[in-house]
Amino acid sequence: MITAAIIGVALSNGAAAQSGAAPTACQMRLSPDRAVFTPLGELGAPAGCGGPDVVHLERIILADHTEVAVEPPATLRCEMAEAVVFFVRQDLAPAAATMGAPLSAIENYDSYDCRGRNRVGGAKLSEHGLANALDIRSIRLKDGRVVRPADSGVPREFRVAMKAAVCNRFTTVLGPGSDGYHEDHIHMDRADRRGGYRLCQWRLHDGDGVHAAAVQSVGTLARADVAALPTAIPLPRPRPFVAGSRAIYLPAESHP
Repeated sequence: MITAAIIGVALSNGAAAQSGAAPTACQMRLSPDRAVFTPLGELGAPAGCGGPDVVHLERIILADHTEVAVEPPATLRCEMAEAVVFFVRQDLAPAAATMGAPLSAIENYDSYDCRGRNRVGGAKLSEHGLANALDIRSIRLKDGRVVRPADSGVPREFRVAMKAAVCNRFTTVLGPGSDGYHEDHIHMDRADRRGGYRLCQWRLHDGDGVHAAAVQSVGTLARADVAALPTAIPLPRPRPFVAGSRAIYLPAESHP
């Protein structure tokens, strides 16, 4: 695991390396009408962290040209950022609109973080350490409501739609009921595994009756030349969503 200071240096070096470089094919697919981001180039760090073509994803532009903020901006490989952008544009924003207001922002609870699984020294590197994972704890609607998808008090229709979408687009999805580390947020990544194996574990906790289990891949992200499964990813460091936003406290929460 490396310190925040070393991560900052690595990000600065990556941004400098990318300055003046031609956009990559992935960056061109996102520009200029799908996302606002800063290219960081190749991101390197001790312990094998980082990756190629990393970007700082700031905002996602919907089809109607409105923007969804990523707060704080997420540091991701461009292809992971691209998957997030299409998930938000095509799935999350329409699902959020069914709750009565357009989507305004998503909370980046954790993106790039150079660490091993479970934050144990010597453990296998987390997908977060490869800039290949994003954790979402809450979303904000334009009327000021803050909605936490992992909370059983959120409308079931929204949670069902979000679960179906993330499990279709990402190779690993971990939420409530998965491993004890994801009870208050949703983890998604694009880990490569042998045989195109995928994992979708998110129990809705309100009468679904089935503990979510590993499922075999049938989607376009499945690949044959893949690596081992990331498991037991710990809760990221706490961080505020948006200072001053009006939160709606759901039944499982308590007022501060």
